Amino acid sequence: MIDPGPAPGGKWADLRTRILSATVMVAVGALEIWLGGTAFAALVVLLTAVMIWELAAMTAPARKQTPVTIAVVAGVALMLALVLRSEIATLFLMAPTLVLILTPRRDRRLAGGYALAVMLAGYGLVDLREAGGGSAILWVVAVVVASDVLGYFVGRMLGGPKFWPAISPKKTWSGTVAGWVGAALVGMAAVLWLGASWLLVPVSALVAFAGQLGDIAESWVKRRCGVKDASNLIPGHGGVLDRFDALIGAMVFVLALGLVAPVMALFGA
Repeated sequence: MIDPGPAPGGKWADLRTRILSATVMVAVGALEIWLGGTAFAALVVLLTAVMIWELAAMTAPARKQTPVTIAVVAGVALMLALVLRSEIATLFLMAPTLVLILTPRRDRRLAGGYALAVMLAGYGLVDLREAGGGSAILWVVAVVVASDVLGYFVGRMLGGPKFWPAISPKKTWSGTVAGWVGAALVGMAAVLWLGASWLLVPVSALVAFAGQLGDIAESWVKRRCGVKDASNLIPGHGGVLDRFDALIGAMVFVLALGLVAPVMALFGA
Protein backbone atom coordinates (compact mmCIF):
# COMPACT_ATOMS: atom_id res chain seq x y z
CA MET A 1 0.00 0.00 0.00
CA ILE A 2 1.25 3.54 -0.75
CA ASP A 3 2.74 5.20 2.31
CA PRO A 4 1.36 8.70 2.94
CA GLY A 5 4.50 10.10 4.48
CA PRO A 6 7.26 12.49 3.47
CA ALA A 7 9.63 11.32 0.79
CA PRO A 8 13.28 12.32 0.35
CA GLY A 9 13.60 15.31 -1.93
CA GLY A 10 10.04 16.52 -1.44
CA LYS A 11 6.55 15.20 -0.95
CA TRP A 12 6.13 13.99 -4.51
CA ALA A 13 9.71 12.94 -5.37
CA ASP A 14 8.76 9.28 -5.81
CA LEU A 15 5.47 9.89 -7.60
CA ARG A 16 6.76 9.53 -11.19
CA THR A 17 8.36 6.15 -10.55
CA ARG A 18 5.32 4.94 -8.65
CA ILE A 19 2.98 5.94 -11.47
CA LEU A 20 5.09 4.26 -14.16
CA SER A 21 5.34 1.02 -12.21
CA ALA A 22 1.66 1.15 -11.26
CA THR A 23 0.66 1.67 -14.91
CA VAL A 24 2.47 -1.49 -15.95
CA MET A 25 0.96 -3.48 -13.08
CA VAL A 26 -2.55 -2.22 -13.82
CA ALA A 27 -2.21 -3.12 -17.50
CA VAL A 28 -0.98 -6.65 -16.74
CA GLY A 29 -3.56 -7.13 -14.00
CA ALA A 30 -6.45 -5.92 -16.16
CA LEU A 31 -5.44 -8.26 -18.98
CA GLU A 32 -5.17 -11.25 -16.65
CA ILE A 33 -8.51 -10.50 -14.96
CA TRP A 34 -10.14 -10.24 -18.39
CA LEU A 35 -8.59 -13.54 -19.51
CA GLY A 36 -9.48 -15.32 -16.26
CA GLY A 37 -9.16 -19.09 -16.11
CA THR A 38 -5.70 -20.65 -16.23
CA ALA A 39 -3.94 -17.42 -17.18
CA PHE A 40 -5.24 -15.54 -14.14
CA ALA A 41 -4.65 -18.49 -11.81
CA ALA A 42 -1.07 -18.83 -13.06
CA LEU A 43 -0.37 -15.16 -12.36
CA VAL A 44 -1.82 -15.43 -8.85
CA VAL A 45 0.23 -18.56 -8.11
CA LEU A 46 3.39 -16.82 -9.32
CA LEU A 47 2.77 -13.65 -7.29
CA THR A 48 1.89 -15.68 -4.20
CA ALA A 49 5.12 -17.66 -4.48
CA VAL A 50 7.12 -14.43 -4.85
CA MET A 51 5.46 -12.92 -1.77
CA ILE A 52 6.24 -16.03 0.28
CA TRP A 53 9.85 -15.80 -0.96
CA GLU A 54 10.03 -12.18 0.22
CA LEU A 55 8.56 -13.11 3.60
CA ALA A 56 10.96 -16.03 4.06
CA ALA A 57 13.94 -13.90 3.00
CA MET A 58 13.02 -11.09 5.41
CA THR A 59 12.63 -13.38 8.38
CA ALA A 60 15.75 -15.47 7.71
CA PRO A 61 18.17 -13.29 5.68
CA ALA A 62 21.18 -15.53 6.37
CA ARG A 63 19.55 -18.61 4.82
CA LYS A 64 19.98 -17.82 1.11
CA GLN A 65 18.50 -20.99 -0.40
CA THR A 66 15.66 -21.60 2.05
CA PRO A 67 13.39 -18.74 0.81
CA VAL A 68 13.47 -20.12 -2.74
CA THR A 69 12.55 -23.59 -1.50
CA ILE A 70 9.66 -22.23 0.58
CA ALA A 71 8.45 -20.19 -2.40
CA VAL A 72 8.35 -23.34 -4.54
CA VAL A 73 6.43 -25.13 -1.79
CA ALA A 74 3.95 -22.24 -1.69
CA GLY A 75 3.43 -22.21 -5.45
CA VAL A 76 2.92 -25.97 -5.67
CA ALA A 77 0.63 -25.99 -2.62
CA LEU A 78 -1.60 -23.24 -4.00
CA MET A 79 -1.74 -24.90 -7.41
CA LEU A 80 -2.79 -28.21 -5.85
CA ALA A 81 -5.45 -26.51 -3.73
CA LEU A 82 -6.86 -24.78 -6.83
CA VAL A 83 -6.84 -27.95 -8.92
CA LEU A 84 -8.27 -30.35 -6.34
CA ARG A 85 -10.82 -27.88 -4.87
CA SER A 86 -11.94 -29.62 -1.71
CA GLU A 87 -11.91 -28.85 2.00
CA ILE A 88 -9.04 -31.29 2.47
CA ALA A 89 -7.16 -29.73 -0.46
CA THR A 90 -7.25 -26.32 1.18
CA LEU A 91 -5.02 -27.77 3.91
CA PHE A 92 -2.25 -27.46 1.34
CA LEU A 93 -2.46 -23.72 1.95
CA MET A 94 -0.91 -24.30 5.37
CA ALA A 95 2.26 -25.85 3.92
CA PRO A 96 4.36 -22.63 3.81
CA THR A 97 3.23 -21.76 7.34
CA LEU A 98 4.43 -25.11 8.65
CA VAL A 99 7.79 -24.77 6.89
CA LEU A 100 8.30 -21.23 8.19
CA ILE A 101 7.48 -22.25 11.74
CA LEU A 102 9.75 -25.29 11.66
CA THR A 103 12.82 -23.60 10.14
CA PRO A 104 15.11 -21.29 12.15
CA ARG A 105 14.12 -17.64 11.69
CA ARG A 106 13.04 -14.60 13.68
CA ASP A 107 9.38 -14.34 14.68
CA ARG A 108 8.44 -17.76 13.33
CA ARG A 109 4.82 -17.55 14.50
CA LEU A 110 4.35 -14.10 13.00
CA ALA A 111 5.89 -15.22 9.72
CA GLY A 112 3.77 -18.36 9.69
CA GLY A 113 0.55 -16.48 10.36
CA TYR A 114 1.26 -13.91 7.68
CA ALA A 115 2.17 -16.66 5.20
CA LEU A 116 -1.25 -18.24 5.76
CA ALA A 117 -2.92 -14.89 5.04
CA VAL A 118 -0.95 -14.62 1.78
CA MET A 119 -1.96 -18.14 0.73
CA LEU A 120 -5.62 -17.57 1.62
CA ALA A 121 -5.63 -14.33 -0.36
CA GLY A 122 -4.18 -16.07 -3.41
CA TYR A 123 -6.77 -18.84 -3.22
CA GLY A 124 -9.55 -16.31 -2.65
CA LEU A 125 -8.61 -14.21 -5.67
CA VAL A 126 -8.88 -17.15 -8.05
CA ASP A 127 -12.04 -18.45 -6.40
CA LEU A 128 -13.73 -15.04 -6.54
CA ARG A 129 -12.78 -14.58 -10.21
CA GLU A 130 -14.31 -17.94 -11.07
CA ALA A 131 -17.43 -17.46 -8.94
CA GLY A 132 -18.25 -13.90 -9.89
CA GLY A 133 -16.58 -13.31 -13.21
CA GLY A 134 -14.82 -9.99 -13.65
CA SER A 135 -17.22 -7.80 -11.68
CA ALA A 136 -16.48 -9.12 -8.18
CA ILE A 137 -12.71 -9.21 -8.53
CA LEU A 138 -12.66 -5.78 -10.15
CA TRP A 139 -14.73 -4.46 -7.23
CA VAL A 140 -12.21 -5.72 -4.67
CA VAL A 141 -9.25 -4.38 -6.64
CA ALA A 142 -11.00 -1.03 -7.23
CA VAL A 143 -11.80 -0.69 -3.52
CA VAL A 144 -8.17 -1.33 -2.56
CA VAL A 145 -6.81 0.99 -5.25
CA ALA A 146 -9.26 3.80 -4.45
CA SER A 147 -8.50 3.53 -0.74
CA ASP A 148 -4.78 3.46 -1.45
CA VAL A 149 -4.68 6.37 -3.90
CA LEU A 150 -7.05 8.66 -2.02
CA GLY A 151 -5.30 7.87 1.25
CA TYR A 152 -1.93 8.64 -0.36
CA PHE A 153 -2.86 12.09 -1.67
CA VAL A 154 -5.03 13.21 1.25
CA GLY A 155 -2.52 11.91 3.78
CA ARG A 156 0.34 13.77 2.15
CA MET A 157 -1.60 16.98 1.67
CA LEU A 158 -3.37 17.18 5.04
CA GLY A 159 -1.14 15.16 7.35
CA GLY A 160 -2.38 15.27 10.93
CA PRO A 161 -2.53 12.70 13.73
CA LYS A 162 -0.98 9.32 13.08
CA PHE A 163 -3.19 6.25 12.71
CA TRP A 164 -0.89 3.70 14.41
CA PRO A 165 2.49 5.34 15.01
CA ALA A 166 4.03 2.42 16.89
CA ILE A 167 3.83 0.18 13.81
CA SER A 168 3.33 2.48 10.82
CA PRO A 169 4.49 5.97 11.82
CA LYS A 170 3.81 7.63 8.45
CA LYS A 171 0.13 6.78 8.14
CA THR A 172 -2.35 9.42 9.21
CA TRP A 173 -5.99 9.42 10.22
CA SER A 174 -6.76 11.83 7.37
CA GLY A 175 -5.45 9.37 4.80
CA THR A 176 -7.15 6.43 6.52
CA VAL A 177 -10.59 8.05 6.54
CA ALA A 178 -10.10 9.28 2.98
CA GLY A 179 -9.48 5.67 2.01
CA TRP A 180 -12.82 4.64 3.52
CA VAL A 181 -14.58 7.40 1.57
CA GLY A 182 -12.91 6.33 -1.67
CA ALA A 183 -13.95 2.73 -1.11
CA ALA A 184 -17.54 3.73 -0.36
CA LEU A 185 -17.61 5.67 -3.63
CA VAL A 186 -16.48 2.53 -5.47
CA GLY A 187 -19.31 0.63 -3.81
CA MET A 188 -21.78 3.33 -4.83
CA ALA A 189 -20.53 3.15 -8.42
CA ALA A 190 -21.15 -0.61 -8.39
CA VAL A 191 -24.70 0.00 -7.14
CA LEU A 192 -25.45 2.56 -9.86
CA TRP A 193 -23.73 0.84 -12.79
CA LEU A 194 -23.96 -2.86 -11.95
CA GLY A 195 -27.22 -2.94 -10.03
CA ALA A 196 -25.50 -4.21 -6.88
CA SER A 197 -27.09 -4.05 -3.44
CA TRP A 198 -26.74 -0.83 -1.43
CA LEU A 199 -25.15 -3.00 1.26
CA LEU A 200 -22.09 -3.00 -0.96
CA VAL A 201 -21.37 0.62 0.03
CA PRO A 202 -20.65 -0.04 3.75
CA VAL A 203 -19.11 -3.41 2.88
CA SER A 204 -16.69 -1.62 0.55
CA ALA A 205 -15.59 0.64 3.39
CA LEU A 206 -15.04 -2.42 5.61
CA VAL A 207 -13.02 -4.10 2.85
CA ALA A 208 -10.90 -0.95 2.61
CA PHE A 209 -10.32 -1.00 6.37
CA ALA A 210 -9.29 -4.65 6.16
CA GLY A 211 -6.90 -3.66 3.39
CA GLN A 212 -5.41 -0.94 5.58
CA LEU A 213 -4.93 -3.48 8.35
CA GLY A 214 -3.23 -5.74 5.82
CA ASP A 215 -0.86 -2.90 5.04
CA ILE A 216 -0.17 -2.35 8.74
CA ALA A 217 0.41 -6.09 9.25
CA GLU A 218 3.10 -6.07 6.59
CA SER A 219 4.62 -2.93 8.11
CA TRP A 220 4.75 -4.77 11.44
CA VAL A 221 6.59 -7.71 9.84
CA LYS A 222 9.10 -5.37 8.18
CA ARG A 223 9.63 -3.43 11.40
CA ARG A 224 10.30 -6.65 13.31
CA CYS A 225 12.77 -7.68 10.58
CA GLY A 226 14.45 -4.26 10.44
CA VAL A 227 13.88 -3.72 6.70
CA LYS A 228 12.31 -0.86 4.77
CA ASP A 229 10.93 -2.88 1.83
CA ALA A 230 10.11 -6.55 1.33
CA SER A 231 12.43 -6.53 -1.70
CA ASN A 232 13.37 -4.22 -4.57
CA LEU A 233 11.54 -6.03 -7.36
CA ILE A 234 9.15 -3.17 -8.23
CA PRO A 235 10.68 0.29 -8.84
CA GLY A 236 9.09 2.89 -6.58
CA HIS A 237 7.07 0.32 -4.66
CA GLY A 238 9.63 -2.02 -3.12
CA GLY A 239 8.55 -5.63 -3.22
CA VAL A 240 5.47 -7.53 -4.31
CA LEU A 241 4.34 -7.72 -0.68
CA ASP A 242 4.68 -3.94 -0.41
CA ARG A 243 2.36 -3.54 -3.37
CA PHE A 244 -0.22 -6.21 -2.54
CA ASP A 245 -0.27 -6.06 1.27
CA ALA A 246 -3.62 -4.24 1.29
CA LEU A 247 -5.11 -6.68 -1.21
CA ILE A 248 -4.10 -9.53 1.10
CA GLY A 249 -6.00 -8.01 4.01
CA ALA A 250 -9.00 -7.21 1.81
CA MET A 251 -9.22 -10.72 0.38
CA VAL A 252 -8.93 -12.40 3.77
CA PHE A 253 -11.86 -10.26 4.93
CA VAL A 254 -13.88 -11.13 1.81
CA LEU A 255 -13.22 -14.82 2.42
CA ALA A 256 -14.34 -14.46 6.04
CA LEU A 257 -17.43 -12.57 4.91
CA GLY A 258 -18.22 -15.39 2.50
CA LEU A 259 -18.46 -17.79 5.44
CA VAL A 260 -21.34 -15.69 6.81
CA ALA A 261 -23.17 -14.69 3.64
CA PRO A 262 -22.60 -15.22 -0.11
CA VAL A 263 -20.56 -12.27 -1.36
CA MET A 264 -21.97 -12.63 -4.86
CA ALA A 265 -25.46 -11.99 -3.46
CA LEU A 266 -24.40 -8.36 -3.10
CA PHE A 267 -24.12 -8.25 -6.89
CA GLY A 268 -27.51 -9.83 -7.39
CA ALA A 269 -26.01 -13.18 -8.35
